[in-house]
Amino acid sequence: MYLPDMSTTLTPTARVILGMLRLGAQTGYDIKRAIDHSTRFFWSASYGQIYPELNRLEERGLVEGRPDPRGGVKRTSYTLTKAGEQALQGWLTDRESYTFELRDEGLLRFFFGDLLARDDVVANLRARQAFCDYVLEHFRSFEPDARTGFIEDTQRYPYLALEYGIEFMEWMRAWCERTADRIESGELPSAKPS
Repeated sequence: MYLPDMSTTLTPTARVILGMLRLGAQTGYDIKRAIDHSTRFFWSASYGQIYPELNRLEERGLVEGRPDPRGGVKRTSYTLTKAGEQALQGWLTDRESYTFELRDEGLLRFFFGDLLARDDVVANLRARQAFCDYVLEHFRSFEPDARTGFIEDTQRYPYLALEYGIEFMEWMRAWCERTADRIESGELPSAKPS
């Protein structure tokens, strides 16, 4: 059993940073770009989180930064230290502690649906269907490239995570459609009339 040393317990942002560095990202910009093209849909991080966390990770000895200017642009490239590798490996193989957090504004609006007229709830669900279609189109647009690797050609699990995202969005879209149809048909009562 992996028992994390409290001095090396990783924040959620640290986890994604260490993972992206291990996959081949080198700078804060590279990490953000990799997140935006992959984990953003289930685990996001902003520049405002990434750069301070990189500094904390460096202070803790989990990453090492070195100046790497490009064309007059000041930048720092990072690599994992041995301690960083161990912390990442410990978190990746921890089979006892999981955090599940799904932040879905559409679902939050639906949760408060009793505060709306039935037509507004249905309209929100139909808008969510359209959003799912948009996301599915986006996911499918980079699916062919994702099959050949992520940052390096040998990386396959990011593609399988994309498959998960596609199937999840297909399910979400179908659920929104079914639920909107049930509300419209009167099968599900509404607290407020239309």
